Formats: sequence, structure tokens, C-alpha cells
Amino acid sequence: MIGARLKRRLYRGGRPGRLMRAWNRVDAWWFARGPARLPQAAVLEVRGRASGRARSVPLAVADVGDGEYLVSMLGPGAGWVRDVAAAGGRAVLHRRGRRRDVVLEPVPADAQVPVLRRYVAVAPGARPHLGVGPGASDAELRRLAGTVPVFRVVPAAGPEPGR
Repeated sequence: MIGARLKRRLYRGGRPGRLMRAWNRVDAWWFARGPARLPQAAVLEVRGRASGRARSVPLAVADVGDGEYLVSMLGPGAGWVRDVAAAGGRAVLHRRGRRRDVVLEPVPADAQVPVLRRYVAVAPGARPHLGVGPGASDAELRRLAGTVPVFRVVPAAGPEPGR
């Protein structure tokens, strides 16, 4: 599929190239405003582990049951995943026009299958990176579980990140 190959090229080495970094800034601006057409759209804001500056990343939220989950389509080496780890899981989530202080808690591999199923349904841009689609079997999703970071979004207690 040409679209999948192009998508992987835009994220060579698991990192966005210049074009995708620019596009992600546009997405972050748009997603933070909570467009009704994109209910799964969100922006994660986290302090950079080296710079200390707030970094914004557009993401898709997988709503499963009463929980919200974030998945790293680029795996554990994605910048935002490493920034979240350095920040002790603390971040800010902008979704549907609301800003919330949150903590991202890692989800164990044995509990990831329903989240991954929902994620590939709401995040078509992630499918080429993950190698599965919305029709993936439980076995395919179990093989994927544990290889990509999955986080549950929980409300933060205390002061905002970086303050």
C-alpha cells in the first residue's frame, strides 16, 4: 500500500522528519481546539526531558469503558514517551477544548488488547506503524501488546507539571 510506505518514510527511524514535525504542529494547534469532527483528537503537553520546555504532541485517545488511553505508534523510543517517563508520568492533556493535568500510568501488556483494538479503530494514521488494522485478530493484538507503550490517563493531584 503506497499510503503505508509513505507514512513510514515520513517517520524514518521512528522519528518524525521535518515535514511531519511541521504537520504535527498544525495538528497540535487544531486538536487542542477540540474539533467536533475529531472526537478522539487530543494534544499531550509534557516537559522536555532535556530542554525543560513544554512540548506538544497531537495524539489520538482510545476511549475504552470509562477510561482514556494513549498509545505510542512509534514505540518506546518516541520523544513524548521518554519525556513522560522523565516527568514521572505528569503531563497536560488538551481534549475537546478542555485542559487537564493528568498522570499517564503504563498499562501492563496483558491488559493492552482492548486498548489496542480501539486505538487502531480511531487512529488510522497509526496503522502503518503498528502493522495491524481494525480487523486484527486477538492473537495479532496480543503479539503487539508489550511492544508499544500504552498509558491510562488519570487525573493528576497537586500542582501542574513544571510549576
